[in-house]
Amino acid sequence: MPLMNDPAIWFKDLFVHAGFSYSFSSFLSTIALVLIVILLSWFSNIIAKAIILKVVSRIVKKTAVTWDDIFLEQKVFTRLSHFAPALVIWFMAAWALKAYPSWLLVVQKLTYIYMAVIGMVVINSFIEAWHEIYKTLPIARHRHIKGYVQLLKIFIVVVAILVIVSVIFKKDISTLIAGLGAMAAVLIFVFKDTLLGLVASIQLSADKMLKIGDWISIPRRDVDGIVTDITLNTVKVENFDKTIITVPTYSLVNDSFQNWNGMEEAGIRQVKRSVFIDLQSVRFLDKELKDKLCRVTALKEFIESKEIKSDLSGKDFDTTESPFFNSSQITNLGIFRFYTEAYLKQLPNVDRSQAIIMRQLPFEGNGLPLQLNLFTKNTEFISYENLQSEIVEHLLAIMNEFGLKAFQQPTGDKLQTLQKN
Repeated sequence: MPLMNDPAIWFKDLFVHAGFSYSFSSFLSTIALVLIVILLSWFSNIIAKAIILKVVSRIVKKTAVTWDDIFLEQKVFTRLSHFAPALVIWFMAAWALKAYPSWLLVVQKLTYIYMAVIGMVVINSFIEAWHEIYKTLPIARHRHIKGYVQLLKIFIVVVAILVIVSVIFKKDISTLIAGLGAMAAVLIFVFKDTLLGLVASIQLSADKMLKIGDWISIPRRDVDGIVTDITLNTVKVENFDKTIITVPTYSLVNDSFQNWNGMEEAGIRQVKRSVFIDLQSVRFLDKELKDKLCRVTALKEFIESKEIKSDLSGKDFDTTESPFFNSSQITNLGIFRFYTEAYLKQLPNVDRSQAIIMRQLPFEGNGLPLQLNLFTKNTEFISYENLQSEIVEHLLAIMNEFGLKAFQQPTGDKLQTLQKN
């Protein structure tokens, strides 16, 4: 029963009887045992995967919870099957390479390294699976942890590398860690962006400054779109023109950016547009214009109220002696502002609980800027843009009824006409 006692001796005798020399038969018997170990490790991997794909998958699909499905999707169980061939080689290498101790040492080291790499992959898959489970929770909408997950993965990779190095060079891990301390300055320089990104991720998450799905604007970087991903080093933004821009995470803390999330949560959005009035068209209300505007009941009441206030107000001197005196003291621009505010208040999508103001801005040679400020319930981009365009178009079209003209720079044709005159 030589096979049952020692397969190496059985194979060696078999090759010797086949006519090979004793030393070469010993080598061939070792090769045969190595092939058997490789074959057994291959079978063990197939069997482990079959068990996971058939047995574990069926169990997972029958359960009511969803977290185990996520573990299956992240291939946590599948990657565990790679330990099977490693264990077979680890325990059977001494049996196959008993005649070659130096080879045995190399194979055991390689197997140890392989198991360290597989362990790292499995642990990272496990971490990513829990991250996917976390993203299904309501708190994930306001607290993103992808940066922390990436940092933890990096830590696992560093630990695996230290283990591999300690095995290759036969050094204690504590000695390697002490050596890393001496290289701290170099490591800080190499991982500068990662460390800055870590600090920035903590600030962004802790202060609730940013989350996936927020609409942000960074004009200096041509960023205006929706945040699609937040990592340890970068924030990915999909602009409204469908281009993708990546911004360093730490730059969002160092520089300023505009987050439109507050507007979306409030359900209202500010409209702030200006029309420029030609200063030469601003004048007091004369009888002809007054009669024209008084055909509108609301404007008639406004004009009469202004006239009553003007009559009741005290005078420090007799203004009737001035050739520039106008009894109404009402300007077409003042009536236009009143009309505009009344027009804006009756629009269906305007939030009347917020201030609706028409105000004059300082003019700088380009006419008198008349700025409208209001809040609309149309926060959606297309509806919002259409609304403010309709408002400006209406004001430009109707200001002529008030004797006002919009200011614009003279065109080439206008300049030619002026030169001829």
